[in-house]
Amino acid sequence: MARLSEYLLPTEKEAPADAEAISHKLMVRAGLIRQMGAGMWTWLPAGWRVHQRVVQIIRQEMDAIGAQEMLMPVLQPAEPWRKTGRLEIDELFKLTDRKGSELVLAMTHEEAVTFHIAQAVRSYRDLPLVVYHFQVKERDEPRPRAGVLRTREFVMKDSYSFDRDQAGMDERYTLHVGAYDRIMERTGLRFYRVEGDVGMMGGLGAHEYMAPCAAGEDDIVLGPGYAANVEVALNSPDVERVGEDYFRGGEPLTLEPAIEVGNIFKLGTRYSEALGARYLDETGADLPVWMASYGIGPARVVAAAVEQYSDEHGISWPRALAPFAVHLVALGRPGTPERDAVDALYETLLQGGVEVLYDDRDVSTGEKFADAELLGCPLRFTVGRRSLESGEIEVQVRRGRTQAAGLPLQGEREQLLRAVDELWRSLP
Repeated sequence: MARLSEYLLPTEKEAPADAEAISHKLMVRAGLIRQMGAGMWTWLPAGWRVHQRVVQIIRQEMDAIGAQEMLMPVLQPAEPWRKTGRLEIDELFKLTDRKGSELVLAMTHEEAVTFHIAQAVRSYRDLPLVVYHFQVKERDEPRPRAGVLRTREFVMKDSYSFDRDQAGMDERYTLHVGAYDRIMERTGLRFYRVEGDVGMMGGLGAHEYMAPCAAGEDDIVLGPGYAANVEVALNSPDVERVGEDYFRGGEPLTLEPAIEVGNIFKLGTRYSEALGARYLDETGADLPVWMASYGIGPARVVAAAVEQYSDEHGISWPRALAPFAVHLVALGRPGTPERDAVDALYETLLQGGVEVLYDDRDVSTGEKFADAELLGCPLRFTVGRRSLESGEIEVQVRRGRTQAAGLPLQGEREQLLRAVDELWRSLP
């Protein structure tokens, strides 16, 4: 079902009064998300389609490096978190059940996955291993803000690699770097992979995937062949700060705000030592498993795309993330020849596998066009009386709001579908 007269897409003319980030404003106005409470957001149908586009890209790239998908619980016993020293993290939700047992709502899953590996892995023959899942995370965020950028509940893909030694961990880490680079490239985001801080995760090293945009809460410093977050840069012996300016080896660096959309960590044996994840090597020696973890937030990728690709009229999705390929606008009333023509076109596009949102509502032409530009599907097809006279579908490319050559309204079905496919493939 993709007729707007029947589709849940509650667009708004005005942004929420408390919205500052462009993504917050436009995602609410375009009917993609709605707020239930502080830091708690519902993804409406069109928004969830975009979210799941990101999920599918991530899943494909994780599967391509041999990762195995699973699912671990959000509600967990507190004891593993106590053993790793992370139970007292302020942002961790803690609760007790009716029997008084201590529980947590997981904000990440190192404890859970290491608990299982400690039970399942016995021998060097069981390694290496990479597992991942998409799961809700809970975080007692003190200042939820910016729509879906900083929330108390969100979906994250986190994967975990397990190896016999540091060399194996480094190899799996390199595989993830390649996968994450491809994920970012496929989403259409502008991004930097920068040196990061291990923070509460601990371990031997980290990288962050940063999408530059004005709403970003993090700052990155950039120079020829160099990119790092500010904290890492200032801890580097070859970077100095003079007033508001940064220099590396005497060369000036630029400072740019960005959204962190993913992070990867070399954990070493920090969690395996604490939770007993060990194996026997070829000689029978009992050794700790070497670990790394890798997170990416689909919601942050979506918000970053809105931040990077929007204008004063609304969103302009990258092709890979758009909720629909085509926003089809009917200008004729039901029962008119032009409405019959656009109804037939809608069926042709659907049968040809084109993902199309059909605006068949009884509202003004101006409202239809405004909603199409707000939602930001890459292509807008318009059919009205003028189309019947010219024999052509009017085509607008959303990125840049440019008119493209018209497509044949009548004629061979396969010819039209080929033309639509060629046009689609030409888009960013």
